Amino acid sequence: MCDQEIEGFEADNPSDKFRMIPSLPPYDMDDQLLPREPRSAWCCWAWTLMVVAMNFAVFLMNLLLMFTIFTIVLLPTIVVVYLGFQCHSRVLHSAAHYCKTVLDDNSSSALIVLGFIIMSPLIVVAVAIYCSLARCLRLFMCFQPYSRAVYKGVKWQWCEEGGLCGYAKEQNTQVKAWV
Repeated sequence: MCDQEIEGFEADNPSDKFRMIPSLPPYDMDDQLLPREPRSAWCCWAWTLMVVAMNFAVFLMNLLLMFTIFTIVLLPTIVVVYLGFQCHSRVLHSAAHYCKTVLDDNSSSALIVLGFIIMSPLIVVAVAIYCSLARCLRLFMCFQPYSRAVYKGVKWQWCEEGGLCGYAKEQNTQVKAWV
């Protein structure tokens, strides 16, 4: 081999590529997968019930938040479709004053169709609001793994992430997500 080929070959040395990494992540002894001390049977059952109850409470909190957001955002669709079905002669045919004077069967049908047409974009808006609020409040970090109940010394997930439903200690402002 000539000298130029050897120099080109040496440039592809793997040790040169390692210099491109800005810094290695910090080495933490707590994050190692060392054998942990298991809990006793009764203690494991008690912690399991606590972790399951906490995860269920977090699930209900997420479900309540989602229900509230979807109800508020989809309220125009709910009202328009309800009025359309209430005043149509083949569905409910209400005796309300506005059904007799303002809405006939054609306008009731138009309200029903309009309500179902505006439902799709409003569902997208509701999902985007819920996802951004859940991300901001860090609701999914409140779920705890089962290993919390089995082994002693497992940290709560939110302790390392900046607190329960709070912001992390070091937020990366460069990362943005579009929903």
